[in-house]
Formats: sequence, C-alpha cells, structure tokens
Amino acid sequence: MKEKEEERLNNLKLIENDLHKKGFKNICGIDEAGRGPLAGPVVVAGVIMPENSMIEGVNDSKKVSEKKRELLYEKIIEEAIAYEVAIIGQDVIDEINILNATKKGVTKVIEGFTEKPNLIIIDALSGIDTKQIPYESIIKGDAKCYSIAAASIIAKVTRDRIMKEWDEIYPQYGFSKHKGYGTAMHIKAIKEYGLTPIHRRSFTKNFI
Repeated sequence: MKEKEEERLNNLKLIENDLHKKGFKNICGIDEAGRGPLAGPVVVAGVIMPENSMIEGVNDSKKVSEKKRELLYEKIIEEAIAYEVAIIGQDVIDEINILNATKKGVTKVIEGFTEKPNLIIIDALSGIDTKQIPYESIIKGDAKCYSIAAASIIAKVTRDRIMKEWDEIYPQYGFSKHKGYGTAMHIKAIKEYGLTPIHRRSFTKNFI
C-alpha cells in the first residue's frame, strides 16, 4: 500500500480508533443509498469491520467509481465481522416518507445482526430506534469514518444491482444508467411512457 493511501485510511479511522480506545469493541457503521431518486428502494447497510481493517480504496461511495465499488464490495463483505442490508421499497417510502423509510431501514439492519454491535455510528441521522444500542450521528460520516464508508459502498452496490435488474424489465427508462435519479433522460421517459410500479408517487407528482 502506498504511503499516501495508508495515511488517508489512517485519517479515515481516527474517530473509530478513538472509540475503540474508549472500550467500544464491535462498532457498526451504517449508511444508506437512494434517498433522492424518483424510483426504486432506499437501501440501508450496516457493517462491523475488524479493528485492524485497512482495505485499500475504501471511501465514501460517491468518490469511488462503479467498477471499483464492485471490487471493494467483495473485499468488505469478505473481511467484515458482520454485515446487514435492509431494502425499503417505494410503496413504504410513499406511505411514511423517505426519512422515516430510511430510519425503518436502519432499525431493520440493527435487528438483523446476530453479532450485536456495542456502538453504532451513522451518517447524519438522529431519532432512530437502535434497539437500545448507543449511537453517534456523524455529519458527512461516509467521508470521515471507515466503517460508514464501507457501509456506503455495500448500500450503493446493492441498490445499483437492483436498479440494473429493473432496467431489464423496463429498458426504455434507462435505470441502469441513472439508477432512478431525476436526470433529464429519466424525466423525459416518465413523460413519454408514464410511471412504472417502482416509481415513487410522492416524488413524481410534478412529472405526470
């Protein structure tokens, strides 16, 4: 590993290293993908990484190419002590709104762990039911914390794979390209072909 990358990863682990020194053992990073799109689910991922984990390239998923995210995804789940994913569909998003749907996903992730975390660190969310496990909300956590960055990659890759599957069913919408986000191409397709069952009605009122 190059010195510069090692330094970057060490900086990314400062918060977690400090928490480990305070006695927290299993620290779970949680992040989501898909709060903003017009179609598809929101995906929440949680991961507990070994204290000494230093996977080269782990970063906020938005700063990593799609090809590299796929490779990192495999390395992360192979090295993780435990990981969980929750997929909250568009019907639930429309019913309870995207913020509450994301919080619901976080709770489902926590409930899914057999290896219970001692502490949860999460990207900029509060007011969550963490099943009495203490948590810290960290603004831009996916760019500041190794475990949250790893969770962001799991969430993003999982969601992208789902949207590629939907692309095969509805090829005219271009889901494999924009992943459901409100690009000009996507909005044009909505206006031309209407809504699919995976569109969020609460997000697409202005386009139909």
